[in-house]
Amino acid sequence: MKAITLTDQDNPRSLALTEVETPQLQDGEVLVKVTAAGVNRADLVQAEGNYPPPKGESEIIGLECAGVIADPGTTGRKKGEEVGCLLAGGGYAEYVAVPEGQLTPVPKGLTLVETAGVVEAACTVWSNLGMVAGIQEGDNVLIHGGAGGIGSFAIQLCKALGCTVAVTASSQEKLDYCKELGADVLINYKEQDFAEELKSWADIILDVVGGPYLEQNIKALNTDGRLVVIAVQGGPKGTLSLGRMMPRRLSVHATTLRARPRPMKADIVESTVKHVWPLIESGQIKPNVTSMFPLADAAKAHDHLDSGDNTGKIVLTV
Repeated sequence: MKAITLTDQDNPRSLALTEVETPQLQDGEVLVKVTAAGVNRADLVQAEGNYPPPKGESEIIGLECAGVIADPGTTGRKKGEEVGCLLAGGGYAEYVAVPEGQLTPVPKGLTLVETAGVVEAACTVWSNLGMVAGIQEGDNVLIHGGAGGIGSFAIQLCKALGCTVAVTASSQEKLDYCKELGADVLINYKEQDFAEELKSWADIILDVVGGPYLEQNIKALNTDGRLVVIAVQGGPKGTLSLGRMMPRRLSVHATTLRARPRPMKADIVESTVKHVWPLIESGQIKPNVTSMFPLADAAKAHDHLDSGDNTGKIVLTV
């Protein structure tokens, strides 16, 4: 099969479409013929050599895709079935082996291309806001990086669940995009201090910045507030004032999805499909695929994501 490989380990944009071996199925896996694969910031970090796949998983980049089952293996699934896929790797390819528990149905009304840009965001957002933070109707939620793929999805999920949403972004254009998705409070982090604007306001914060935002996030949390850190784009180290946290019973969670054991991922996929797919199918959450590139142009897709100019989700079509 053809897949994207890194031809120069020192050049993260040396992404070329090359011939590689088609994956061999293990027990409980299906072989999926990929129609499209989502592009995530983690893919850029892997290409830089800083985010290797978990042991035993595909070295090929790509954390989500959608396509058609080409070989059901030992699972009892049907050849030709259309599916979405949550992956630990392997999405940037013509075929990928997927554990059965990490397959999703294609939401009614969505194309395979749209589904490819939904799976990872949906599982990430629901597993953190729903399963970790226990989001409830009426919560105030702060989402950092509101205009990106994760942020775009999180805004819509929170609004569908009856929450008030604040976002941070780097430009008025991105804030306008967040407003169109339903965001209530818009903060340009280059011009405003979100911690001062939202002091003791947030019941939940979904953070992709990490260490540099720790103290500000704590200041922005309300009593019993939950900070969930899912990425460290600004760096992994920061300081926390336990004295500020303890009287208000604040909690900090740091999570990652990719490295979790397969049974845990299967639980997350099952819960996401149960709670989030109906919101997609009813139109309360819309796919945010804003850019599409052919698989061979993966490097251009990474350039576009890395530029910071994009809003919504980038997808590679196979």
